[in-house]
Amino acid sequence: MAGLKRLGRGLLVLSLAMPAGLGPATATEEQPFDACAAAAASQYETGFEEIGRESWEIDTDAAINACIAALEDEPDSAQVKGWLGRAYFAAGDTDRAVPLFEEAAAAGNVVALAMLGDMLTTGDGVAVDMERGAQLLTQGAEAGFALAQNSLGLSYDFGEGLKQDYTQAARWYRAAAEQGMSKAQSNLGLMYQEGLGVPRDYVAAAAWFELAVAQGDASGQVNLGKLLQDGSGQPADPARAAELYRLAADQGDMYGQNNLGFLLENGLGVDTDLVAAAELYRQAADQGLALAQHNLALLYEDGRGVKQDYGRALELYRQAAEGGEMRAAVNLGLLHLDGLGTEVDYDEAIKWTQLAADSDQPIALNNLGHIYENGFGVTADRDTAISYYQQAADQGYQLAAENLARLTGPATPSTGKTKTK
Repeated sequence: MAGLKRLGRGLLVLSLAMPAGLGPATATEEQPFDACAAAAASQYETGFEEIGRESWEIDTDAAINACIAALEDEPDSAQVKGWLGRAYFAAGDTDRAVPLFEEAAAAGNVVALAMLGDMLTTGDGVAVDMERGAQLLTQGAEAGFALAQNSLGLSYDFGEGLKQDYTQAARWYRAAAEQGMSKAQSNLGLMYQEGLGVPRDYVAAAAWFELAVAQGDASGQVNLGKLLQDGSGQPADPARAAELYRLAADQGDMYGQNNLGFLLENGLGVDTDLVAAAELYRQAADQGLALAQHNLALLYEDGRGVKQDYGRALELYRQAAEGGEMRAAVNLGLLHLDGLGTEVDYDEAIKWTQLAADSDQPIALNNLGHIYENGFGVTADRDTAISYYQQAADQGYQLAAENLARLTGPATPSTGKTKTK
């Protein structure tokens, strides 16, 4: 799923008791509570829709100072504790954030419930405790807080701290999406796209993605772009897909960078530009996206858009394979088998090819058949080769079918192995 894990008040009218002898503040004096709210409140809190902001938009120094002052003024305020914790969290100071969230969550503050629930679920600054995380998120979600609702949807979606339940995931994504939370809109769109917890409906998926796109949400841009690229439920529109991917890429989104790179590499919806494709793959690869590492490695191996460099291709394939990209494991095995960018090393070739074959990757199964047929680092074994060719052929892989026919039929020259793109 492409949706990403989680992470006002115009004029606020307060009825505050004032110390004796003090008159009301002048219009130009901002109360400590108001200053803290303006600096650290969430736009999904009731009454703070106009002044609230995303956590990454917080000016952390100003927010921390304002909220410390507010807490000195109102030491028992759970809301101020939640905001101060949020400011510390945005500054990367989880040691100070956690105690504040604990106190505020115990008093039912929705910001603290959502943020501490997320931290417990992901192990961000605290020991992982998914069950307690889900409990806190449930409290926040049932109180109507969109951030908690979206995160609870994710917990149901991936079975984190409670039993996986796509229907409940879609329910909570919808609750947050209807409050205008763009990430929840994108997540709900994915549920419709994949038919999880709701009927598969590409039109509904696109509609929810469009709402997220209208808010500039990168995940919505990528998800709508993929629908348009593939022509799911509508005519394919690679040109608009490229525009959407570019918007996401310009925000630094690694999926947008990789997908735009793919369109530029293949001239889909845009003019072919291998140099630009390589640069976008590099940006995404540097963020750890295994698919982008694989795609960039292919360019280095073939010398397309970059100077051919088998050593760099080897390095990138290894990174991608260790990140779970089995196509990279196939190609890494081939470089070791052929001695490109390294010495011939049959042990490494078999290791990486076997890793991909164990995930039922058809090209890896075919290549293992080639290894066993020819005895590269193993005792040649025709029956084992036939078994691997058969497994790959059963998945519709044509080269494996040809190799299988060659070994089980009249003698013909070997058609061998291949890499994967």
